[in-house]
Amino acid sequence: MDRVEIRSRKEVDFLVRRFYDQVRKHETLGPIFNQVVQDWDHHLIHLSDFWEMILLQTGPGRGKFNPTGVHREVDSQFGNSIEQAHFGNWLELWFATINRYFEGENADFAKEHARRMAHMLFMRIWEARQ
Repeated sequence: MDRVEIRSRKEVDFLVRRFYDQVRKHETLGPIFNQVVQDWDHHLIHLSDFWEMILLQTGPGRGKFNPTGVHREVDSQFGNSIEQAHFGNWLELWFATINRYFEGENADFAKEHARRMAHMLFMRIWEARQ
């Protein structure tokens, strides 16, 4: 398959769905996500909304999302067991999915933003434990 640029909601949605197909099967991430997410169709639309906003500056506004709160809640639900390695696994899958299907500025930005977001979210989880 030829790699394409991320230019529309169609590519964002494709990326999110291929990525979470892998997350759901992952030996470490799958059990967490599959326990937390009750309605995958709704969740994937929500995540596509988020990444559309980040990558294309279109779609719903920022007030709709609270990634820090959600990740802190999940960590608490799992007995404060979310580790930096979980975010490393998440990033590996994200990068692999992007590298398989996409190229260009938005693909590069998707990787950079995910790297920064993973770092920030883990730090916010860690701070909440103190």
